Amino acid sequence: MKAHDGMYIDGAWRPAAGRDTIAVVNPADEQVIAEVPAGGAEDVDAAVRAARAALPAWAATAPAERAARIAALRDVLVARKDEIAETVTAELGAPLPFSQAVHAGVPILVAGSYAELAASYAFEEKVGNSTVYAEPVGVVGAITPWNYPLHQIVAKVAPALAAGCTIVLKPAEDTPLTAQLFAEAVHEAGVPAGVFNLVTGLGPVAGQALAEHEGVDLVSFTGSTAVGRKTGATAGAAVKRVALELGGKSANVILPSADLAKAVGVGVANVMGNSGQTCSAWTRMLVHTSQYDEAVALAAEAAAKYGDRIGPLVNAKQHARVRGYIEKGVAQGARLVAGGPEAPREQGYFVSPTVFADVTPEMTIAQEEIFGPVVSLIRYEDEDDALRIANGTVYGLAGAVWAGDEAEAVAFARRMDTGQVDINGGRFNPLAPFGGYKQSGVGRELGSHGLAEYLQTKSLQF
Repeated sequence: MKAHDGMYIDGAWRPAAGRDTIAVVNPADEQVIAEVPAGGAEDVDAAVRAARAALPAWAATAPAERAARIAALRDVLVARKDEIAETVTAELGAPLPFSQAVHAGVPILVAGSYAELAASYAFEEKVGNSTVYAEPVGVVGAITPWNYPLHQIVAKVAPALAAGCTIVLKPAEDTPLTAQLFAEAVHEAGVPAGVFNLVTGLGPVAGQALAEHEGVDLVSFTGSTAVGRKTGATAGAAVKRVALELGGKSANVILPSADLAKAVGVGVANVMGNSGQTCSAWTRMLVHTSQYDEAVALAAEAAAKYGDRIGPLVNAKQHARVRGYIEKGVAQGARLVAGGPEAPREQGYFVSPTVFADVTPEMTIAQEEIFGPVVSLIRYEDEDDALRIANGTVYGLAGAVWAGDEAEAVAFARRMDTGQVDINGGRFNPLAPFGGYKQSGVGRELGSHGLAEYLQTKSLQF
């Protein structure tokens, strides 16, 4: 992937308004691999104007034609999947097999699901003596994170296109090459000029300009809860719609009847994938006191097997942040049974797969989102105690429950204050809504619920 030195606006690559650039660093060797323009308010304004101009024609386009463009986009992503994986590996650091399977594979599934939904969704319904229409919200300002750079883009752009909205994307500054590759794919798929626009830049500059632009009707943001609060406040002050997918501190609850070895093994794998840089990762493993010691030994063994199999963290700041949390865990009395704060390599932003035992619910590592390959094992006495611990954070994004009987696991999951729960290792479903309770966000992504975020309703009475 060769970096572009401009912005993708109104169907073409054009020079940025300013000369500032962002260095793209490979986190595995800390070398600069590319530079992209650091856009500002002037670039954002040009992109929003292009999106606004393209809106009437795209909103009036038949759903079947919108579906065809999304399907064409999906096909381009399939054709370029190897390049996508290599690009993500270069700028995020994910091991190539993980990039191929997840970073390239999942967005293809999601794009395909929206190609089908755009063609089948009921944009019109009869309700008594009324006809209710689902119409596009308008211009979408999409601000995406670096941890799943293409998936997060597709999870916003595909439903927005399906709804008939036009989009301005501001991707994370750590992974702009993947976003530029996506813009190339949009162009190749024949999406009309102005319907999708890309501005690379820093969050406090380009991101803020996009969130507060009067020409944006909906701000869709994925990232930290702290930045999400600011984004929500900005959108609220302008009385514009906002969708926020924010942080998480998910509980992996292993009930006594569960297959302990499987639950622990899958739980550790869930956290180690993407080097722990997953907002929905099950970072708190809750185990009954009767099985706790065995679970600790299993978790330590599972983490040790990862060793060099996980990639680096995305940048130096994230590297220091995660190591700081590990040091804080030790300082507060948690017991290291695998890994630790010491860097396993001299070069690159690597952190050892880390497992803590003897973690109590009030410890910092049990309350705050670490965003690294760190698992905390917490013991509980009974189901009510487990539920109190599972629900005892400000977050509510995801979680897991394991039990010998599925009904037992479902009964516990229904009591959890969280937006998504995997039952006995349930598989990813691109049609299932994803989003959080409490401070984990507002709104949902994926499937028909994700499409509905980009629609507003109009009723005609007869």
